[in-house]
Amino acid sequence: VLPERLQRREAERQQGVERQRQKKEAQVVKEEQSEFFVAAFSREREAVEALLTVGSLEEAAARLQGLQKLLTESVRFLAPYEVRQGQEAVARLQGDLAARRQQLQPKKKFAFRALKKEAPLGSEPRPAEPARPAAAAATPGPGPAEGEAGGPPLCGFSRAEDEELELGPAELLQRDVVLSELRGCRVRLRGNANTLRVRDCRGCTVLCGPVSTSVLVDGCSDCLLVLACQQLRTHRTRDSRFYVQVTSRAVIEGCTKVSFAPYTWSYPGMERDFESSGLDRNRNNWKLVDDFDWLATDKPSPNWSLIPEQERISCWD
Repeated sequence: VLPERLQRREAERQQGVERQRQKKEAQVVKEEQSEFFVAAFSREREAVEALLTVGSLEEAAARLQGLQKLLTESVRFLAPYEVRQGQEAVARLQGDLAARRQQLQPKKKFAFRALKKEAPLGSEPRPAEPARPAAAAATPGPGPAEGEAGGPPLCGFSRAEDEELELGPAELLQRDVVLSELRGCRVRLRGNANTLRVRDCRGCTVLCGPVSTSVLVDGCSDCLLVLACQQLRTHRTRDSRFYVQVTSRAVIEGCTKVSFAPYTWSYPGMERDFESSGLDRNRNNWKLVDDFDWLATDKPSPNWSLIPEQERISCWD
């Protein structure tokens, strides 16, 4: 009979061997999943690029949404650099799609103006009528925000200060929305947008209905953001609170003092907007956050936290 000390040591050795075996198997599975993702993502990306060149833009939009979903569902086993590459590819394709839609919009028809009649000889010339002011182009506020590099102007607001800003369902339906360089504004987006980008905003509150694909928050501070989306990415943001309905894991990078709580905003017609967005209301990973700047697995990231239940906002009006 082996002494108890030797038995314990043998048991520990066997446990170590088993842990190594399981770790190796998990690594093999992860590598196989990553290889499958790379092949599938590359194939779908090329298909979208071909459709944007010669093909149906509606089909391109549908396949692009599928590409975004594939990336979102694969985040848990991809390396951070693979996630970033995928996000950049999707963002570029979304910009190309918006540019193609803008390019194919019907142009205004050219019309000849009536020729001015000559006044009879000896008659007094009629005084010229005062010029009428040109009708201002309809914009949803102080003007549409600029789109991503290479893309056309997008729906949204830019460079406003201390204003109440709002867009409704007809203006938002499957549009790409940009909010940029806002100061102290309260923004309500009631409807179903396709994407949302919030850039360089300070001291703002953003209440947003369901976004079909991704939300990017970049370079913001002291903001309160209420968002429902498939994927949430937050870069270079500090001292901000997020109330989210997100079907994948949220991603933060270069962020400090950001906190999260579940989505609590509501408005008339929201259920219809959720149906058109394709988001699953029963799936909310609001407290699953990946910090790309924090690699330790045994300690939580100090850059983000959960908002205590007693401190959460439930009434937004």
